[in-house]
Amino acid sequence: MPRRKPRGWPRHMESKPLTGGLIGYSWNAPPWARKAGYPMKSEALGTDYGDAKRRCDDLLNVQLDAFRQREEAPVALHDNFGTFDWMAALAKSSPKWPRKAATRKSYDASLRLVSSYGLKDGRTFGHLALKSITPDAADRLYDKLKVRADGRDRIRTAVLTMRVCQRAWNIARRAKPEIVPLANPFEKMGLTYRASPTRPVTYDELMRFVEAADAAGEPSIGTAAMIAFFWLQRQEDIVRRLTWGHYRPSDAPTKVRIFHAKAGELVEIPLYDEDGTVLWPEIMTRLDTAPRRGTLIITREQPDRRHKMHLPWKLDYFRHRVAAIRSAAGIDAAAKFMGFRHGGNVEGADAGLTDAQLRALSGHRTPSALLRYAQPTEKQRVDGARKRLAARTKRGDLSE
Repeated sequence: MPRRKPRGWPRHMESKPLTGGLIGYSWNAPPWARKAGYPMKSEALGTDYGDAKRRCDDLLNVQLDAFRQREEAPVALHDNFGTFDWMAALAKSSPKWPRKAATRKSYDASLRLVSSYGLKDGRTFGHLALKSITPDAADRLYDKLKVRADGRDRIRTAVLTMRVCQRAWNIARRAKPEIVPLANPFEKMGLTYRASPTRPVTYDELMRFVEAADAAGEPSIGTAAMIAFFWLQRQEDIVRRLTWGHYRPSDAPTKVRIFHAKAGELVEIPLYDEDGTVLWPEIMTRLDTAPRRGTLIITREQPDRRHKMHLPWKLDYFRHRVAAIRSAAGIDAAAKFMGFRHGGNVEGADAGLTDAQLRALSGHRTPSALLRYAQPTEKQRVDGARKRLAARTKRGDLSE
């Protein structure tokens, strides 16, 4: 017996599972409309149910009804093919679209930013036919998007958006070469962007931050900062994924397992040296004496009034509290939470760790990815100069 659709399911909308556990939606014209010469046979609607439902309810089924009643000419309906919105929906429904939730969310937001951009004639960019989007149009769109309405720059967002459009165009081209033009206007735009380095947080600033978190009655935030600094885990993984089962697990009580979702790496970090010396005394002492209020290590201190349990921090409110504690600790606003992870990497580089040793601790797969974190410092330059001097001196050169 076929499963019934949920209440409110749009007419003629179908779904099918995609690779990676996603659900793809599409609209398909009924047989009677195809036989009657209806020009739009089907349309890919992406993986967002809300967006797919709105397009079906507000446009596709309305146009179909108009065609049935002959209130609108078929040629007008055909104009819906080949628009930027159509291309974006086709790309989002493809298995080639990013599977990781965070990446997919970012890419989808970039396409929405372009689709919703208003044009002088009252239309949005999403309604433009692909054949009308020239390289010059892409350049002018980029120039507009890289400046916010309030005049502030958002170059990084604009560059990412153009690259997402380039990728979406190529994916749609492979799927519908008879509709999507071969020339991709978002290619060869000559875009460059160099992100400002993240301000690393020092060990002394970390301890001041932890002290301020404890004084504010939110020691879990101080613990999260220590985990980021010492074990180099990202904020989202600390808040949402790090459990007590990762710390001193029953099958490896002398280790902590740090998972890096972005890289898909699970790093087993030893807690003791070969002679039994504690390698991470600050964070280990804190965790060994901390109350265990649930599965996750980092939870809110006060139990939820309705659920009567300690819930995880919501990331937006977590960042809000981090900013307040940072201010109370007398640390400048340039020091973000990610700066704790950067600070730990810089500490390792200053200590003389090799790239291989740093990557073994941080979970980075390549040295190039590590360079963004292990930033060069004055100490590293002095140490390098000292070693060069020592090498020249041993050879008996003039600098001896």
